[in-house]
Amino acid sequence: MPVVSARGDPPPVAAIDLAVGALRDGAVVGLPTDTVYGLAVAISVPGAPDLLFRVKSRPRSVELPVLVASEDQAMALCGAVPTFARLLMERYWPGPLTLVLPRRPGLDVDLGGQGATVGVRWSAHPVPLGICREIGAIATTSANRHHEPPATTAVGVAELLAADDALVLDGGHCGGLPSSVVDCTGGVPRLLREGSLSASVLALPG
Repeated sequence: MPVVSARGDPPPVAAIDLAVGALRDGAVVGLPTDTVYGLAVAISVPGAPDLLFRVKSRPRSVELPVLVASEDQAMALCGAVPTFARLLMERYWPGPLTLVLPRRPGLDVDLGGQGATVGVRWSAHPVPLGICREIGAIATTSANRHHEPPATTAVGVAELLAADDALVLDGGHCGGLPSSVVDCTGGVPRLLREGSLSASVLALPG
């Protein structure tokens, strides 16, 4: 299984190119983020998200979130975005904040769940940024089996993906808290998971 160094800002072009090629082929790629290591697939490749559910042993009822590299990429996935969600984007993106938003009508992407929403995050890490700029949005999940602690090193991710012989990008140690998740589909924002950003920092009810 190839483990390729992607350290640096910007990361090596060759590492990003390898990842983009693997994702376009429908493969799973392990990659660092600004929170924890993640597993990613391209949402533009039909059937690719199914690999994430299998590798992670994740129930299909638990929707996969998506990483983007710009607000425009996020808006291409979403329907009506309330003003408070845009304010959260302006303040905390790029960063460790996932916003659950109404899905754009007609968006034909299978991310699990009921298909009415999409969880979107603009990561501040140069690796997913570089990948998303090349290939567009990617579906991601933390690099671990469902309900187990996430891997904090590229070697740990490689062990998780050993059966799939998947590419892993080494970004050094990633042992932070996961992103905070805010539901923006109702009349007011609702904190679903407190992670790197607390409810008080986000000025939301706990």
